[in-house]
Amino acid sequence: MAALCVVAGSSLYRNGAQIFQRLQKECIRRNFGCSAVLDQQNSTSKTAGSHQDVLIPKKKRWNELAVLQALSSTVQRDPTASHYRFQDDPYLTPRTASEFKLFSLSQESGRNAAKYIINTYPNFFLKDYAEPHIPCLMPESLQPKVTEVCEAGLRELIHLRKVRSAVDMYDRLLQAGTVVSLELTNNLLDLICFYGDQDPVQGDQAEPEKTAEGEVVQDPAPRRKEGRFRKSDSLHRTWRKDNNAERIFHLMPERNERSYGALIRGMVKYGAHSKAFDLYTDMQNNRMAADVHAFNALIAAAPEVRQKYSEKWDLIAEMLKQMNKLGVRPTLLTFNTVLKSLLRCGPLSRALVLQVLGEMKALGIEPSLATYYHILVAFYRQALSPSTLSRTMLTTDLLHSMMDEISGKVFDALDPDDVYFFNYAMNICCSLKDLGLAYRVHSLLNVGDNWKLLGNPSREGFYYGSLFNLVCMMENIGVVLQWYRDLVPSLFYPNSHTMRDLLQALDADNRLDLIPEIWKDVKQLGLATVSGDLAEEVLALMARDEHSPEIQESFANCALAVKAVYGHGEQSQATLDFTASALCNMATILLAAGRTDQAWEILQLFKANNRVPSEKLLDEFLNSAKSGSNSEQAVTLVQMSSSFSLPATARLAQRVEQEFDLSEEQKKALQDVEATSDSDKD
Repeated sequence: MAALCVVAGSSLYRNGAQIFQRLQKECIRRNFGCSAVLDQQNSTSKTAGSHQDVLIPKKKRWNELAVLQALSSTVQRDPTASHYRFQDDPYLTPRTASEFKLFSLSQESGRNAAKYIINTYPNFFLKDYAEPHIPCLMPESLQPKVTEVCEAGLRELIHLRKVRSAVDMYDRLLQAGTVVSLELTNNLLDLICFYGDQDPVQGDQAEPEKTAEGEVVQDPAPRRKEGRFRKSDSLHRTWRKDNNAERIFHLMPERNERSYGALIRGMVKYGAHSKAFDLYTDMQNNRMAADVHAFNALIAAAPEVRQKYSEKWDLIAEMLKQMNKLGVRPTLLTFNTVLKSLLRCGPLSRALVLQVLGEMKALGIEPSLATYYHILVAFYRQALSPSTLSRTMLTTDLLHSMMDEISGKVFDALDPDDVYFFNYAMNICCSLKDLGLAYRVHSLLNVGDNWKLLGNPSREGFYYGSLFNLVCMMENIGVVLQWYRDLVPSLFYPNSHTMRDLLQALDADNRLDLIPEIWKDVKQLGLATVSGDLAEEVLALMARDEHSPEIQESFANCALAVKAVYGHGEQSQATLDFTASALCNMATILLAAGRTDQAWEILQLFKANNRVPSEKLLDEFLNSAKSGSNSEQAVTLVQMSSSFSLPATARLAQRVEQEFDLSEEQKKALQDVEATSDSDKD
């Protein structure tokens, strides 16, 4: 024992000595390296002299939300949680798409009402309780503080976006003989041209336009129904002849490039495309160069002033050549405007959009999602149109190569059309049944904050609905259910078409036992009474085949739950009308589960709702009565068939006579039924 301890101690000593020697060599090696660096620095400092520049790194400025964003990036989305806007009050958590829209609009309406009260009565909200100060919670200064007729008052009115008041102030300054500065006049022109010579609409109330005599101008564009999505009211305005913008422009003693550019952009925005090009010609005659924003507006207006496709492209190319001649560098919006205008050039667009993309890359301009969207539209628009009968010409080569280029990138909102890319790309994937490509598009959506570029909730629902419909069509039921639990209802609320696709996926993989769970979701999502086709399909799938007793029992309970959405409900509750197929399927399901009494209750509903049962259903009832040796039910069934004047009445009566032990009274009842049926035939 002692010898073993001695051997172990000597071995530990030798190993410890070797480890120490290695550490010592390593330290010497590191010290040598450090000393060499120090010696090199000392020699460098001696040769460079005592005056050495010290490079101070730039201070990194953090966003106010940087800490919260960093914490948010460490967690994943909870598929069972509701939308963030409803998490403050769980009672308001919507269960249907209509509730989501109603609660969202109600919440936004409440905010607008609160802002209106605060801004209308600012004297009641002078105390600032927030620490630190939160500007958006305090009243906005909407009334001008400077009431004198001076440039300061005009500048304040422009800042408050008081278009008519600013124009009146400008006219009063001219009448007083005051020379308004060129910069301030250009600011006024920008305001007038941006809002179309009208005050901006405050809140959601559309203010009617009036003439100089005070008469209300009827809006030629019809309004959409209330509750539907409406574009900005500025899109319904048109450029009036000799409006305040043109009048002030002609009154200006001197004009510069900014003056012309503001008027050109205003004319293009409100539909005066030809006048915009006339003004640009006048600008060229005065030897002034337009800026990039004016050129963007002219390129957007080019398809409106030419008829032929080639003439439209020639005018666009002429604008680009003039930009190059004047040394105006195009921006991302310039190329996106060119691509968007090329979509109005018919077959020429396919041959030119890729050239425009190559020119962008040659200038070092990174494309945005709107750029790729316009390219996709140029190549896939004709194939995806409803009038196209065959889609054999549609291929995904372009979209595949596009995804190879942009996969893994984070995009920012740089163009208003960025929100159209993901929906259009997913539409292409669904049309071609390319699930792998759809997964690539969805993975790009999940990179960084790209999901914010889906657009409004309507576009978001369309995107996720298209993706889920494609998954239901191409994947097995396990993957389908995984996507279903991940998307519904945290990201979108499915419609009846989506739920029918899910039912078809269950049928394809022979998982009809999950139908009762899906029906619970259908009721919770408010789709049970939206369309009768969904309830009809649920009943038809459960009644089609025979299953185990456990599954038949769950189907029977589900059929009774489906029955609750039919008939006459409460006054505030929408219900469906009973159909013959729905009643037949309900009765078949209940008979298969052995619930004969409840099935007979369903049979009584045929007469009450003026519906006729099928011969197959009557045979099933007769088989059920035979298995229970219930001759009374069999005779009643024949009498009911006779009341419906069914051709199978005689056959059913013959079966009852042969397969049941009847009493004399029952035989007489059958003879009466047969006599009645014979007289009806005669």
